[in-house]
Amino acid sequence: MVEISEKVRVRFAPSPTGELHIGGARTALFNWLFAKRHGGTFVLRVEDTDQARSTEKSVKGILDSMKWLGLDWDEGPEIEGEFGPYFQSERKGLYLKEVNRLLEEGKAYRCYCTKEELDAQREKAREEHRAFLYNGHCRKLTVEQETAFQKEGRSYVIRIKTADDGKTVVHDLIRGDVEFDNSVIDDFIILKSDGMPTYNFACVIDDASMKINYILRAEEHLSNTPKQIAVYKALGYELPNFAHVPMILAPDRSKLSKRHGATSVEEFKDQGYLPEGIINYIALLGWSPGDDREIMSIEEIISEFKLERIGKNASIYDVNKMTWINGHYLREMPYQRLAEIAKSWFVKKGYLVEELSPERQVWYEQMIKALQDRAKTLVELVDAAEYFFVDVTDYEEKGVKKHFNESAIGLLNKCIAELEKLPEFTVEATEKAYRAIAEDLGVSAGKIIHPTRLSITGRTMGPGLFDIMALLGKDTVLKRMKEAIKWIEDNQ
Repeated sequence: MVEISEKVRVRFAPSPTGELHIGGARTALFNWLFAKRHGGTFVLRVEDTDQARSTEKSVKGILDSMKWLGLDWDEGPEIEGEFGPYFQSERKGLYLKEVNRLLEEGKAYRCYCTKEELDAQREKAREEHRAFLYNGHCRKLTVEQETAFQKEGRSYVIRIKTADDGKTVVHDLIRGDVEFDNSVIDDFIILKSDGMPTYNFACVIDDASMKINYILRAEEHLSNTPKQIAVYKALGYELPNFAHVPMILAPDRSKLSKRHGATSVEEFKDQGYLPEGIINYIALLGWSPGDDREIMSIEEIISEFKLERIGKNASIYDVNKMTWINGHYLREMPYQRLAEIAKSWFVKKGYLVEELSPERQVWYEQMIKALQDRAKTLVELVDAAEYFFVDVTDYEEKGVKKHFNESAIGLLNKCIAELEKLPEFTVEATEKAYRAIAEDLGVSAGKIIHPTRLSITGRTMGPGLFDIMALLGKDTVLKRMKEAIKWIEDNQ
């Protein structure tokens, strides 16, 4: 069992080079849950040192996605704390200060090797069938040699001195002790020629200066950890606790990518998923509550979240399962709230206007109530509602074959005649009329319900017929039934 003996401070540190990926969202969630579970602090830090690829649009997109998911942060952009700034691009002075300290202490050095010289080293390593490691050529340059390189106008990077032998052990809270041979870790770059720090250097300084004591991140970062430990030790920082969570793989066990469909939070939002559904699903990617539960509220997940319940094996991304979970939340939500959430989707489609009259609002909410069990996403919900707003011009082929035969004309005419007599067009009145028609004709209710449904919706499936009829209203129902009869006659 993992003992938590200090106040938890965790961070999520995305690079703003695109949208918030589902894997990044899972990492953010695990950190957020860990902080909530232990009354700790969740820090959001933006690692925007890749200035060629980082964009303000991506920053905004990531922050918006985090807010939409409900992953609020305690410190970070828009919520300044005592350890800011929270954008790496604004922390350059701190990195340079620590670089200079390492140079003064003889723990780092300037490397003047050109691209051509490094390419030659890589080619030699390839020919000798070994991994490329920088050979330390500039590690012991004299002052005269450095001066000569500078006169040539050579640019330089800063490299940290690493151990030539021995092992670095990563004490991982999920995987146990993981050993790395120091002989395969070269003197890596900590400051690039443009004056910007590398990832393995900047994140260590940021984590240490922000008092981050638990680092929960994706398994792919495990291989970076020995280099980061080297930086921690060189700078005299206390090591944090590391925990590397399993990767998320595509169904074919390859790396998850665009070719596997939607992979970002923004895409799922645009496809009509609910934040509750996404959170519930990604919480179960690599973590388990210890039993077979698949539907869990955020409060339940927080109370059950423990590091020892995070697995070591890769998780398989299953969008069908996420859709199923999302459908549960959509069905169980109070229909008035669902109507509120879904309204913008109907407005965007042109089905509704922003401001509804009280009567129209009641009608809209009743329509949502009728359709709620028929959709797993908001996109499906809007699609299921189409016939409430658009005239029926097509009929499902399988329904036509089964229900639009010659006898259907007589049945529909009989129904029309009875419906026209109704003083009130309610669920109860229409159902009572149909039961009476079926009894009078000596047929099952389904014999008249199915062709009627197809006539007024164009579909064979949907909510209860009498709910649909009451919502559409008498004039629309009769008009569509008469049009269906004409269609049957024309297509006999």
